[in-house]
Amino acid sequence: MRGVVKRFGPTVALGGVDLEVSRGEVHALIGENGAGKSTLMKVLSGAHSPDEGEIRIDGKPYAPAGPLDGRAAGIGMIYQELNLAPDLSVEANVLLGVEDSKWGVVRGREHQRRVRETLELLGRADIHPQTIVGDLSIGARQLVEIARALTSDARILVLDEPTSSLTLNDTKRLFEIIDRLAKSGVAVIYISHFLEEVFRVADRYTVLRNGETVGSGKTVDITTAGIIELMVGRSLAELFPSVPHEPGEPLLAIDHLGGHGLSHPVSLTLHRGEILGVAGLVGAGRTELLRAIYGLDPVLDGTVTIRGVTTRHQRPDRRVRQGLGFVSENRKEEGLSLIRSIADNVTMSDTRSISRWGWISPARQHRRVRQFIERVKIKCLRTGQPVEDLSGGNQQKVAIARLLHQEADVLLLDEPTRGIDVGSKAEVYLLMSELAASGKGILFVSSYVPELLGVCDRIAVLSRGELVALKEAKDWSEHDILLAATGGEQAA
Repeated sequence: MRGVVKRFGPTVALGGVDLEVSRGEVHALIGENGAGKSTLMKVLSGAHSPDEGEIRIDGKPYAPAGPLDGRAAGIGMIYQELNLAPDLSVEANVLLGVEDSKWGVVRGREHQRRVRETLELLGRADIHPQTIVGDLSIGARQLVEIARALTSDARILVLDEPTSSLTLNDTKRLFEIIDRLAKSGVAVIYISHFLEEVFRVADRYTVLRNGETVGSGKTVDITTAGIIELMVGRSLAELFPSVPHEPGEPLLAIDHLGGHGLSHPVSLTLHRGEILGVAGLVGAGRTELLRAIYGLDPVLDGTVTIRGVTTRHQRPDRRVRQGLGFVSENRKEEGLSLIRSIADNVTMSDTRSISRWGWISPARQHRRVRQFIERVKIKCLRTGQPVEDLSGGNQQKVAIARLLHQEADVLLLDEPTRGIDVGSKAEVYLLMSELAASGKGILFVSSYVPELLGVCDRIAVLSRGELVALKEAKDWSEHDILLAATGGEQAA
């Protein structure tokens, strides 16, 4: 791709991007949200037509009229946001658009054979081809997306944040598959915000910033700090900025809490001014723990004490009044109303301060929301701007601003940095630290162990629904956390 330019009205999404990928190479495409990575890949796939520039595949001009042309040229796309039909089977999703038929009749047995072979290649022969995709976990759905691309005999495979919902074992298996595909001659373009993945899987890299190519080369010739500096345009001396804070009195205490996904009762205490991390593999019960505390899932046993008041079974609306706030890991479907405005999203949990006699005052709402936009540094045009127009990092800030508006003392944050770029992650870490310094208590679930070690005061580890260890963050290493999460000896 040479000098690719793409404009959307007055907005220049791509300002002359160059990208060169060789056969059998894993090439990392890196950049912050809004840098132009997705737009560039949509140009490659045929979803967008470039305004300027040229594309060549095998040295021949390539100008797709649409995604079908891209697919016919051997380009397989796996987007970060899952693009599956949830009411159809795994088989139907994998072979959608490339069904095998004879005289107009679909060859069912041949379909099942192809799908089974692909799932076996992915190490997930346990997924039955007739299973409805909507019944699968998010991680399993991600693998169905990958299977769909593989069955199309892609020569150029684009993976956009493919491990964001995968377990540790599935991620390891995916890397093995990528290595195998590259050795077979497939060119893999790998997009990820996890830079350690880039160094693990990629041979070369290209960094985009503000719609332009700012650097490329071999991954062995650059450091993590060097890539971050290219991404953000400045030196990022510290990945995990922090504001000094000291844990104080207990804010939240759960005693022998039992619920869905928790095989053993869980007990822990969160203090004012503390960031308490919760680590564990996918399916360990981390999300289920937060949902039980917040009242989204039934509590089967135990108690929850908030600021000295003990309760057993509560609903989310009562938890809000008690000072709890929850940010879901599923930002798109549960965390935010993307088509609504920033103002509506920030204030939807509590309208008392912006209404009178049951009517919301737009002027009060605007003034109130402007305070939180400034406090959490949301980059936006206006309070009435739809949330879907914001970057992933700013969307997360909107979700956190909602908790501050409802005056939550306890913040339950489930994967708040998933799918956002390095610079935005650093901003979220700093915001969390500032909130802890102001006296908030934060229960922080994350699959990314380095950030738990970098921002938390204490870290609890869940394994198969059981709290197996809880220690000061300084007493943990990444190895020990993973060992405990997998049920290793360190759990004891």
